[in-house]
Amino acid sequence: MNRHILSSSLCIRSFLGNRNKIYRPLYTLSTRNYYNKYNNTNGGSFRDSSNKYIAAIIGVGVCYYLIEDRLILKQVDCAKKFEPQHEKPRRDLPTYSAEEVSKHTNRESGIWVTYGIGVYDITNFISEHPGSKRNIMIGAGAAVDPFWHVYQFHKEAKILKLLEEFRIGNLKPEDRTSIDNQGNPYSNEPERNPEFIVRLEQPYNAEPPLSKLVENFITPVELFYVRNHLPVPNIDIKEYELEVEIESTGKTKTFSLNDLKKKFEKTGVVAVVMCGGNRRSEMNGVKEVRGLAWSGAACGNAVWTGIRLCDLLSAMGVKSDESSHVILEGYDRDPTYTPYATSIPLSKAMDPRGDVILAYEMNGEPLTRDHGFPLRCIVPGVVGARNVKWLGKITISKNEAESHWQQGDYKAFSPSTDWDNVDFKTAPAIQNMPVTSAICSPNPNDHEIKIVDGFMEVKGYAYSGGGNKIIRVDVTYDQGKTWHIADLQQLSDGENVSAGRHYAWTLWTIRVPIEKDQKYVEVWSKAVDSNYNCQPETFKNTWNLRGVVANAYSRVGVNLI
Repeated sequence: MNRHILSSSLCIRSFLGNRNKIYRPLYTLSTRNYYNKYNNTNGGSFRDSSNKYIAAIIGVGVCYYLIEDRLILKQVDCAKKFEPQHEKPRRDLPTYSAEEVSKHTNRESGIWVTYGIGVYDITNFISEHPGSKRNIMIGAGAAVDPFWHVYQFHKEAKILKLLEEFRIGNLKPEDRTSIDNQGNPYSNEPERNPEFIVRLEQPYNAEPPLSKLVENFITPVELFYVRNHLPVPNIDIKEYELEVEIESTGKTKTFSLNDLKKKFEKTGVVAVVMCGGNRRSEMNGVKEVRGLAWSGAACGNAVWTGIRLCDLLSAMGVKSDESSHVILEGYDRDPTYTPYATSIPLSKAMDPRGDVILAYEMNGEPLTRDHGFPLRCIVPGVVGARNVKWLGKITISKNEAESHWQQGDYKAFSPSTDWDNVDFKTAPAIQNMPVTSAICSPNPNDHEIKIVDGFMEVKGYAYSGGGNKIIRVDVTYDQGKTWHIADLQQLSDGENVSAGRHYAWTLWTIRVPIEKDQKYVEVWSKAVDSNYNCQPETFKNTWNLRGVVANAYSRVGVNLI
């Protein structure tokens, strides 16, 4: 097969640009129309073949943000099952030492990389690469194995199959270090709850069963969903430092965790942290979206304890400014040493009633590694992506964070915007979350539905971002002909809870009457907040290509035994 021309049934959608772009996986496609659904984020046109598209899959660190997509995007089966060849010697090719490979790091000498025991020449594709060359060149003359530990997407069969098109030799067995010694960043991950529904193994993303979520008003740590973008850092508290920088003055200061505890007043807030993709699987039922297939349990309600961010910034002379931003960086980093980063408005951070805190405790105990040990920024009412874990640096800047997670993700678009015409620059980053509710118990997967005295108990949660209070949850079990008001469990006004500061969720229950011979019931819920915002009826008119801020009516149909 000509390496420059792919057959009509095999098209590459792996575009590599800078960190602020969304990249594409490799697909086996049968029609051009299907392909066009996944065109590039900058509106690029369909192409049957191109060196640069092929090259993109070889690059070290490419597909930065697609590792999560593999769980929900459909792929057409290959005609034949492919067995990876990178661990098998090719007798028709020469053998090279690691030292010989290391000499091939530029166009003059050729640009080689290794994967497993395979040696690959990617020279002809570097110059035509559509985006940054930096990520690919990091692996020049060396093994890509450590990088592909992070970017697990590369291990898909189709990519490995195409990789073999560029193989030029075998690596000496003695130069192949073991997998354990190849810098696997996932080799020291924390233990997790076996009850969790895992949406992605590496990096780890998982949620509890929905019915478990509403058993407690304060979500136990072991049941709090885990959303990781990169490997979990292993931080030595003795060496931990938080750096704070003010760009306008050039002032920089570092703090240990003990410094923060000693110098600033301890405070707390009960707040929900909700992933921007919560309930994405429901939106995906309308039209395919890109992202982890979260149900409604990618959220949790906890007691967060720490210090006020506004106290720390005020002590450094920062004044509230409507045009400035707080950039938050984590200790979690990719192989290029780029940290997870995002930002919030400075006005939110400096507002004492905004309750933004640097938390070192969760439910009265030190943060666990999965939830940000030793320090996490909690931004109540705001999408979970801004609640940065393993906080390492705070920067006060006139500009938003330049990271992918701020500029090229966690944004919502019109239902008519698809991957062939999306421009992420045209939409603001998500901050406050919209009003939502979710039916958690029962759900269609429950094997036993309890009917007591002719009634079925239905439980769920409701929440609205921006500190808005839930004032009502309406429930119907006759397709909207009649609506019934659920009983609510929520925090009363008091310390850290008042108008505009309702950051905890509301749990709700209702008893649905069941007729004697009834075999099926469908329940819908919709929440209303203190601004009289209400959930939309369906996902059809709120669909967006990333499946974020999914907040239509919650609908659960249950077969009655």
